[in-house]
Amino acid sequence: MLAGLPGGSGFPDLLVGHESSDDAAVYRLNDRQALVATTDFFTPIVDDPYDFGRIAAANAISDVYAMGAKPFLALALLGVPIGKLPVEAVRRIVAGGQEVCRQAGVPVAGGHSIDSPEPLYGLVALGLVDPAKVKRNDRARAGDVLILGKGLGIGILSAAIKKGELRDKAYQQMLESATQLNTPGIRLADIEGVHALTDVTGYGLLGHLLEICRGSKLSARLEFENIPVLSSARHLAEAGYATGASDRNWASYGAHITLPPGKPAWAAKILTDPQTSGGLLVACDPAAAPAVMDIFKREGFKYAAIIGALAAGEPRVTVS
Repeated sequence: MLAGLPGGSGFPDLLVGHESSDDAAVYRLNDRQALVATTDFFTPIVDDPYDFGRIAAANAISDVYAMGAKPFLALALLGVPIGKLPVEAVRRIVAGGQEVCRQAGVPVAGGHSIDSPEPLYGLVALGLVDPAKVKRNDRARAGDVLILGKGLGIGILSAAIKKGELRDKAYQQMLESATQLNTPGIRLADIEGVHALTDVTGYGLLGHLLEICRGSKLSARLEFENIPVLSSARHLAEAGYATGASDRNWASYGAHITLPPGKPAWAAKILTDPQTSGGLLVACDPAAAPAVMDIFKREGFKYAAIIGALAAGEPRVTVS
């Protein structure tokens, strides 16, 4: 939608604008500090108001981490159907968001609310990073390996919730993943061999990887069996659970994807599954991969895995 609109070429301190579909805007304040600014909000993907607030806040803050920055301030964005949602439910949404912000060391310093047909919640999230350490999504290099920090499957689990068929254990796994803050992004900023960084959200793994490929003018190859999938989501995918967004994702970029012959339909559903507060996707020099994996493991990201590599070639993704 932003194609054809003016970018930030007239503002030399705007280091990252919308041109590369990156996770956040970055504006240089001085030689040592750049401001990272982003916003995100959505309707509930779970029924519990407190859990909804937690997930939405973690999702918004994730874009700050995906630039290699440390968050320092947030503003709440709230839409409420006045007279239709109990006041206590609204308080629980906001409380859940504040709890995740507290875990991130971020004060919620205000915000804005509106009357809306259905509940909406999210944040404006601000962070700081050294301008020399900003991690963009369009600086990957041929030969880089690809590392994914979280397991896929959040959309599939949310589809099961809507049908009332998600068991408590699976719900807890979904909540654990979606509220886990992508804090490794801060430490990844210090690794020179990390060339590109993004987080996997609404466009699924394939969509966000294609953004890296297009921005960096590279092709990618993924090893399907190495791609982490939340254990509770895999059997649901095999049983046919998926979101409508998964089909829309494939329709928008499937022409640039090569899947192996005979791959079951559920495999494509996983690769296009929209993630809410999904994992960081890292493109790094192979020599830096052990350090990257060590950061993920030390910070409790048990699903983190090396899933493929980048090479010279037409921007597309081949899955084997």
